[in-house]
This record gives sequence, C-alpha cells and structure tokens, in this order.
Amino acid sequence: MTVRQPAVAGAFYPDDPNILQKVVFNMLQEADQRDLSPKALIVPHAGYIYSGPVAASAYQLLEPYRDNIRRVVLLGPSHQVAFEGLALPDADHFMTPLGSVHLDRPAMAALGRFSQVQVLPLAHSMEHSLEVQLPFLQSCLDQFSLVPLVVGQASALAVAEVIDFLWGQDDTLIIISSDLSHYHSYEEAQRRDNLTVKAIEQLTTDLTGGQACGCSPINGMLKVAQRRGMEVQTLDVRNSGDTAGDKKRVVGYGAFAIQ
Repeated sequence: MTVRQPAVAGAFYPDDPNILQKVVFNMLQEADQRDLSPKALIVPHAGYIYSGPVAASAYQLLEPYRDNIRRVVLLGPSHQVAFEGLALPDADHFMTPLGSVHLDRPAMAALGRFSQVQVLPLAHSMEHSLEVQLPFLQSCLDQFSLVPLVVGQASALAVAEVIDFLWGQDDTLIIISSDLSHYHSYEEAQRRDNLTVKAIEQLTTDLTGGQACGCSPINGMLKVAQRRGMEVQTLDVRNSGDTAGDKKRVVGYGAFAIQ
C-alpha cells in the first residue's frame, strides 16, 4: 500500500488533528448557510487563515449530503512541476492529520484510456492545491473515495473529457481548486476578480492564469457545465486583505457552486 504523506500540514493548515478539527469546524459554522445541491464546487487553496473562510462557504453546502456523496473528483493546478496534461499519483491513500483518504484506484486505472492523463507522482508529492481540500472533505463527508488530478498545461477540452468520464451519479462530487488574482493591490485585485467572477458565472472557458491559477481545470469544468445546461452561483469572493493579510499585495479567493 502506497501512501502520499501530507506536504503542507503545519504550514497551510494545523498539523495537530484536534486543532485542525476545531479550525475547520469553526469556519464551517461561521459560513453563511445556503440551501443548494451542487454537483461541483470551485474553492480556493491558500493557507487556511487566508482562504479557509471562503472555502468553507462552499463546503458547508455538503452537510445534507454527507452520507450520499461517496466519491470526490478533485482537480487543481500544478505549482511545483511543469508538465502537459493531467497527472495521477502512484498511491493508494492520501494522508492528512485527520486520517487516511482512500483513492479510487479502479477509476484512476480507467483514465489510462486518455492520452492527456499520466501517472506522475512528482506532480503530487509537494502540491498543496489538492491537499488543503482534504481536511474539509474529511470533516464534511462520512465515507468517500478520491480521484486526485493535478492539472498542468491542458486545454479546456482535454480537462472536460476527463471530467465527463468521471461524472458519475449523484454520489460523485467534482471539486476544482483555484485561487483568483495574485499579488495586486487590494483595489486592483477587487477590480480584476469581479471581472473574473462575471466570466465564471457566464461559463466562460478561456480564463487565463492571470485571472485564476487554476484556469485550466476551471475552463474544463465550465465547458462541461455549458454542455449540461448548468448554472454557477457565486458564494463568496474576498482576498487576503479581507482575511489575514495586508492590502498592498493580495491574493484573490472565490467560492462557487455549480448545479
């Protein structure tokens, strides 16, 4: 059994399981409560003190479905390794301070039919965009398996093909991990992110890295949403200047539900 150990516990989020559980619980309790039934979520992936409250606005939607959602397809951008296509890990479990997450190995093996998908453990070993989502999922869902995909240089169509293949039934949830603009002034970030939010709400599939670091997985998800006649609802949009940082150079965060 191969286990991918946490790479950013103690940095992006607490490595003490009791503290981590309390931090996640408090963020979920403080999030605005909405009654939505999402098939997919777009959530940010910075340190919890920065983007955790924004992510919690999406994850709190899962509470009514904690028994129903049995598989999570998680896609996020690569921050450490440059490569073409989408990368799977060579692992059976992902570990966090809250315990082990079982990977859906049969689904991962079935992705071998796609030329844009490869097994690339290096893309996963230090990547935080997927890892920071796991404690939220472990807190919001009872039993689930995971299909983790780090996305490199990939077209919207290439990503959409994979999402469509993994779509499943109501027991499958799709999560796209992405922040918005990076390192602008507070006012400039607000201006840019408001435009990006409108583009996402309109199911635009040509977002760039300057708009969202996870532009490739977002574009693929929105292409699927277009074809399936789905809608995007914006849940929360803030930046690090609103949460735990100064306002000179901020990172933007948005949470969205797709149904």
